[in-house]
Amino acid sequence: MNLFTKKGFDAFVKRLPGTSFVDQWDSHVAKVGDKVFTLLGEGDEARIVVKCSEESFEILTALEGIGQAPYFAKRKWVEIRASAPLSEEEVVHYLTRSYELVAAGLTKKLRLELGITLPVV
Repeated sequence: MNLFTKKGFDAFVKRLPGTSFVDQWDSHVAKVGDKVFTLLGEGDEARIVVKCSEESFEILTALEGIGQAPYFAKRKWVEIRASAPLSEEEVVHYLTRSYELVAAGLTKKLRLELGITLPVV
């Protein structure tokens, strides 16, 4: 599965409970509980934008092909280009972690309605 294609991106994201898609900002955006947790941008070079922890932000942005996501004013959002030196498994990890970080900000009631169970941290 290539996560940097709409088909691969959708196939992975649909596995996560309570997700939906919308096309906006010239991107294919995935949401959980109406909150953005990732997006796929296609064009000259495909890219995936995810939310991450402060520690991951520092590590990831030191790598070639990864930087702070444009138009996301707050830190902790990174843009991972298809050329970045991450394996598919690592991209899956960061996509999943972004989902968990955003889903954790939803109300318990909404998480229950959407069938979301988060790992105990």
